[in-house]
Order: sequence, then structure tokens, then C-alpha cells
Amino acid sequence: MPRFFCPHPLAIGAHFDLPANTAHHVFVLRLNVGDQIEVFNGEGGSYLASLTCVAKKQVSIELKVFLPEEVELPFGLSLAQALPEGSKMDWIIEKAIELGVSTIQPLAAQRSVVKLNAERAEKKMVHWQGIIQAATEQCGRKRIAHLAELIDVQKWLTQKDIHKRILLSPRAELSLADWARHQPAQALTIMVGPEGGFSDTEENLALQHGALMLGMGPRVLRTETAGLAAISVLSAAWGGM
Repeated sequence: MPRFFCPHPLAIGAHFDLPANTAHHVFVLRLNVGDQIEVFNGEGGSYLASLTCVAKKQVSIELKVFLPEEVELPFGLSLAQALPEGSKMDWIIEKAIELGVSTIQPLAAQRSVVKLNAERAEKKMVHWQGIIQAATEQCGRKRIAHLAELIDVQKWLTQKDIHKRILLSPRAELSLADWARHQPAQALTIMVGPEGGFSDTEENLALQHGALMLGMGPRVLRTETAGLAAISVLSAAWGGM
């Protein structure tokens, strides 16, 4: 059944027009009046809806049934990802959403090749928000992950965070898997550096502010692999898969 994000107050019996981009998608799918879709607004749960009008520029629905089931991880998980090269960030965000991350924190690191000015950063944020929405629709989640503003990693490290920070580093003496095996499920932020890794200054600052340095095994993982592998390790250890 097609699923769509709808930033609209939802309640059984409500009747309204879908946003233009969503309406276009429904029209392209050649759905007809009477067909059913699933809609959610990112606040939890979703609704079974019937199409009451299908036109090229207008699609109307009526909400019929509330679906309370959730598929979120049983612990809060954030990914603090230093900007990688090219379009890697798009792929990282998409897969992190599929794996259950609740917050994406883009970081500008010393070794990040990509440098974004304010205008480019704003455009990227809009683009990444679209990726989050599409990935949420595709994977069956009913809550939209939070996309935090791009920030310099050293500035971010000095801010308070509700989650324990895990700094992934090939120099760590303890692996994430071994650590998680002896820990209860808990809220965490996974920190992943750019292609060249975090600088010594950044790593030292992270440790000074309470981050725990952990590794991902004997092999050095790419920036687009490390965070996703870490998410999978934690999900397997703590019952998220």
C-alpha cells in the first residue's frame, strides 16, 4: 500500500486535500477514487485513508482507520556525521533513516573536503529533509527523524547533548560490539569523521567532553560505512532488529 507523509493534523473522519507534491505522486501512480493509502504526519501512528477525489492537480482523502503500530528503535540513536565528499551524505542519511536513527547531526570537520557557505548549507538542509521524508515513507517508519543544523564539530562538542557520545576511531582499544554487549540499551550519539577521520584536536576535545572512543574491528571502514555498521551493531545487541 502506498505510504505518504502529510504535514497536517490527522484524525479519523478528517477530509482534506493532499499537498501538491504528494497529490502529483498519487496521480502518477494512477490510483483511483476508492483506493486506499496510508498517511502519517511524523508524530506517531498512521492512518488508513480512502481517496475521494483524484485529479491532476487535486487529490482528496478521508481518514478511516488509525494504525497505532510503531517500528522505532527501543532506544534513542543519533548520528553525528562529518560532511563527506560528493553525494555520500545523501546515501548515509537515507540508510540511517532506514536503520532507525532518530536524529541526523551534520558536522563540519577540519578534514571535511566539502565546505558549505550559509546559502549552500541551507539548500543542502532542504535537500536532506526531502531524503529523510522519502526514506521514512519507504521503510515504514511513522516518525520523522530530526535534522539538526550543520555546525562546526568543535562548537558542537562544547554543547550539551542528551545522549552519550560514542566516537568511532580505528585507534580505539575497545570495540563497539564488545562494549554494547555489556551495556543496557541507552540513548547514544554515534560520531563519524570525514574521509580523513577527525583531527587529533577534534578527537581530544571529544574525549575531554566525555565522549567514549570505540572501534569497529580490525578493518578501517569508510566514512559512509562506519556509522551504518555501528547502528546495526547496536540494533543487534539491544533488540532493534
